[in-house]
Amino acid sequence: MAKTVFKAEMDKWPEEQAIKTHNRWHPDVPIVEMFKPGDEFRVETYDWTGGQINNDDSANDIRDVDLSKVHYLSGPFGVEGAEPGDLLVVDINDIGYLEDSQWGFTGIFALENGGGFLDKHFPEARKACWDFHGIYTTSRHIPGVRFPGLIHPGLIGTLPSADLLKTWNDRESALFKTDPDRVPPLCTLPDGMAGTTTALMGQMTGDAGKAAGQEAARTVPGREHGGNCDIKNLSRGSKCSFPVYVKGAGLSMGDIHWSQGDGEITFCGAIEMAGWIDIAVDVIKGGVKTYGITNPVFIPSQVEPNYSNYLIFEGVCVDEHTGEQKYLDATVAYRRACLNAVEYLKKFGYTGEQAYMILGTAPCEGRISGIVDIPNACCTIAIPTDIFEFDIRPSASGPKGISSGVDAASCT
Repeated sequence: MAKTVFKAEMDKWPEEQAIKTHNRWHPDVPIVEMFKPGDEFRVETYDWTGGQINNDDSANDIRDVDLSKVHYLSGPFGVEGAEPGDLLVVDINDIGYLEDSQWGFTGIFALENGGGFLDKHFPEARKACWDFHGIYTTSRHIPGVRFPGLIHPGLIGTLPSADLLKTWNDRESALFKTDPDRVPPLCTLPDGMAGTTTALMGQMTGDAGKAAGQEAARTVPGREHGGNCDIKNLSRGSKCSFPVYVKGAGLSMGDIHWSQGDGEITFCGAIEMAGWIDIAVDVIKGGVKTYGITNPVFIPSQVEPNYSNYLIFEGVCVDEHTGEQKYLDATVAYRRACLNAVEYLKKFGYTGEQAYMILGTAPCEGRISGIVDIPNACCTIAIPTDIFEFDIRPSASGPKGISSGVDAASCT
């Protein structure tokens, strides 16, 4: 077994650990430990909220979660010889849950606190908790489904340079200013110079840590360095190549998902968990220029759930609220595909919130099926039919599904 080089002390808040995590991107976050090319090691991580969510039947914690503190990332780790312009090659050799945390959660975030892909349709907080049974998971809040995990880090990436950080902040600030009162906001900006910050900057403390935290980038979106891209096939056995922007690369990771549908559409849409990742590292000198890299590239895992039967829902880019025709808008088309799937699953006894969560957690496949046939982009979402304990395929006898009366946890 690989040596554990970073512990997640589950009986403590991340801020209380001896070796602290970080929840912002900044070039000056100190490297935790250096490794040589070819080294292998194990990294433990908190769930993305740092333990703010409980294994219970209330969604109050989802409603009230402090999103200014997330994500809690383990690292950064340095690799000897890595310099700007190189590629950091990361093999994900294995990944799993912590022995003292064998459960996960899914949340629909309230519209005013993050929202989600279908936030106008599902604006209130909901939660589902999941139990792990070997390779499978089930939820007391969503009966009738059982599927194996495709465990992956939702967030993994390298530290940005000062120039890249400025680029991020400049372009996201410009976007924010186009509609500063939007709910949810168009993006999450650095804490700024207001005098307070919830930034956790790893081993950087004092005035230097505070100053860096006020300009550091939030971890919410994926960017050129990787980050929060939520790619479900980045599982055990995959190989990733990340652009290097600072000496040593500064690799960090967290936000482990037991399983996720393409798009992680509820925002907290995967099955979130605390866990561990076994990785190996290497360096390709000058790889960014050699291969024309702007964003990370990866070779997916050959180990994944083996489903061959799917029910596929189409959507085209016509706004569901106004009926307005959009031009090749894949976001609207995918939203319509997801809404079509939700309405279908409701006919089998699920609530809209349960159906929404199934699309976000199960190994559903999202596709841009057509992006050239003006004016309608066509997107699809494919649901594996075998995850259900009953037949969801259309038939002359009509839908027959659950009748338990169970729903996702709501707020009290």
